[in-house]
Amino acid sequence: MPSKPNSTTPELETVEPIGARVLIRKDEDKKQTKTGIHLPDKIEIPTITGRVVAVSAQVESDTDYPVAKYDRVLFNPKHAIPVDLEGDNRLFVIPIEDVVAVFRKAD
Repeated sequence: MPSKPNSTTPELETVEPIGARVLIRKDEDKKQTKTGIHLPDKIEIPTITGRVVAVSAQVESDTDYPVAKYDRVLFNPKHAIPVDLEGDNRLFVIPIEDVVAVFRKAD
């Protein structure tokens, strides 16, 4: 008989994207412009960049998509599905087609 989990220890959850999708942690929205002007709380510069947290097996094995875990990417948020796993709710499952660029360091 399986043992009952300890109620005082929180269980860790993981999210594994399925199909041609990746899990991305969206970067923080900017509260300041490049010139140093601080914006009010109601106004933010929208960001569409983030870090890849997980990659589906389908994407990982497809050489047409050079995206790996921890890559910083630019993405189209139109089809992003929010994942309510963390309090700040910055995790999104995104179709790989919506990843439009990967940031790479120059050699």
